[in-house]
Amino acid sequence: MPSRASTRRDSTQMGKAVVDAATGNTPPPEPDTRNPHAVALSKLGASKGGKARAAKLTAKKRVEIARKAAAKRWLSHRQ
Repeated sequence: MPSRASTRRDSTQMGKAVVDAATGNTPPPEPDTRNPHAVALSKLGASKGGKARAAKLTAKKRVEIARKAAAKRWLSHRQ
């Protein structure tokens, strides 16, 4: 699976990250600026939505979704 564009690093950036980690010069982590109430509501909705969708899918539809996902995975490995 390809990595996200925001996390890709070229060789110079990777080298700097290795040197920073070895010397202990890592920058402090960025603070979480998300609204904690919105995060909690999102987690509640996501867990309910996934379970509700799984409960209403038929076995045939689940197989179709799984086949489509597997085909996509195999296609991305060939490129």
